[in-house]
Amino acid sequence: MRKRFDPITLDVIQNALGSIADELALVIMRSAYSNIVRDSMDYSTAVCDHEGRTIAQGLTTPVHLGSFPDALRTLVREYGSRMAPGDIFLFNDPYEAGGMHLPDYYVIKPVFVNDRVEGYIATLAHQCDVGGIAPGGMAVYGTEIYQEGMRIPILKLHEAGVPNEAIFKLVALNSRQPVEVLGDLRAQLAACGNGEKGLKALIERYGAEEFRFYTQELHDYAERLIRAEIGALPDGTYEFEDFLDGLGENPEPIRFKVALTIAGDQVIVDWTGTSPQVKAAINGPMPTTNAMAYLAVRCAIGATIPNCEGYMRAITVKAPKGSIVNPNEPAACGARGVICFRMYEAMLGAFAQILPQRIPGASEGGSSAPHIAGRTRQNKPFMISGGLMGCWGGSAARDGQEGISNPAANLGNAPIEIVEARLPVEITCYSFVQNSGGPGRHRGGAALMRGYRLLEDEAELIMRSDRRDILPYGLFGGLPGTPSWNLINPGPNQKVLPVCPMESTPMKKDDVFVHIQAGAGGYGDPLERAPEKVLADVVKELITREYAADVYGVIIEDHGVDAAATAQKRAQLAESGTYRNAYLTHFANEVGTSRS
Repeated sequence: MRKRFDPITLDVIQNALGSIADELALVIMRSAYSNIVRDSMDYSTAVCDHEGRTIAQGLTTPVHLGSFPDALRTLVREYGSRMAPGDIFLFNDPYEAGGMHLPDYYVIKPVFVNDRVEGYIATLAHQCDVGGIAPGGMAVYGTEIYQEGMRIPILKLHEAGVPNEAIFKLVALNSRQPVEVLGDLRAQLAACGNGEKGLKALIERYGAEEFRFYTQELHDYAERLIRAEIGALPDGTYEFEDFLDGLGENPEPIRFKVALTIAGDQVIVDWTGTSPQVKAAINGPMPTTNAMAYLAVRCAIGATIPNCEGYMRAITVKAPKGSIVNPNEPAACGARGVICFRMYEAMLGAFAQILPQRIPGASEGGSSAPHIAGRTRQNKPFMISGGLMGCWGGSAARDGQEGISNPAANLGNAPIEIVEARLPVEITCYSFVQNSGGPGRHRGGAALMRGYRLLEDEAELIMRSDRRDILPYGLFGGLPGTPSWNLINPGPNQKVLPVCPMESTPMKKDDVFVHIQAGAGGYGDPLERAPEKVLADVVKELITREYAADVYGVIIEDHGVDAAATAQKRAQLAESGTYRNAYLTHFANEVGTSRS
């Protein structure tokens, strides 16, 4: 007869596990050296059970969190019978070790109780540089993984409590930023040690067998919850496709086609029809594709479900081998982050057909990733790194937010004061862009721009961005967002870079690089937007009066909204449809660019 569980005990254990995972995240944040980990928070933490199944996750990066199951399965398969107390494992390889891309270092520690593995503490941090042909390991122009840095299979970084100094030396020697990389690595080690104490104390409090029983119940509970939510959705197959702009000076669109099949209490995510892998570093190995499926389903459903692996049982992911979402080795994948966001938004586009009141328009397209790197006059390396976030699309309930991380990232923008204090650049601008974002009854979030003036003699710029030609989609009458731009020395003689340049760009002292992110998509007919909301955007200088009239048909005089003139203008716009393109003209005029 099956043992009965106490729901209060289950809740106590669940919350205790969540606290351990969050404490891991805090230890890394407070101990890390690099701005990409410490300030941008590009890392993740998890607690796993004795089989390596995730049972809690820190409040960190969703792109990472769904990848822990693949990584732990590989670790347990290779070393399950060869672990000892004090062992700590390090790896990053996406083809041999269940990793995502080479900058993401997994540091995992098995937790022993009475000489038996009863759990794992798992951390993942994006290292600022792991070697390869480009600083930061983000060379879009890489064509195979061998160019992207040092591949690390599953190795014992500590064996029975003794550090393997040879591995530390190899890691340091293969990085342009060895101090920062070793500092971040030791932050992960500190978190693992701290988490081991917390998890061991929790297991000993209840006893190993009781703890195993309750973690199994936690998986089953999460599965029951998500299956109930999926079962409430209408059965059927819902398709959507979205595109990356492409690569280099003459980009060709890269297709992401998804079919969501709701069949009873399970969902199948099928990427058949998606473009083949490319000779560039934006291919996403299967752990990435799995992670985005789990994230999109969780976000679309919106229910409170324990962050453990049990809910994943209701989600099946299919991706053709050799496609950009399941590439063959040795496809390059260092800059694969850009396709994470496109997968996420393609899936939400499909879910919008099922849950139109819950799904927003497309976001800015994901974090842009500028890297400016070189050496100082004293021959010390420097690198500006970390993604730039962003804005959300408008939804049925509200306008899209701006100055916030993409929902698939949960990262932060490095504060400009820290960037300027530590690196040889001056931030020339950091602001929202007027007349940006997609118009709608609820508008998309405004675009963000940031500029960097180089203060050293020379450097190289590596850039990954998107959403210039293929704009963030709007929903249910909402218009698409505004395009992104990469500009060197903005002005009459500016140089416009592709969204994903297939080579590094040299910079000289006093050169200025400005990135303008895409604005998010709108939701609902712009001519139905409340005039007082349009007025509020004018007052906040998010849009101009001319934009309000040409795009929303709202006439604003010194006393406020002219109701009669607004009604007349909206009728004219509804008949002519000119507002559907006017917003892009206003945006181009504002930032000094043209879509021609």
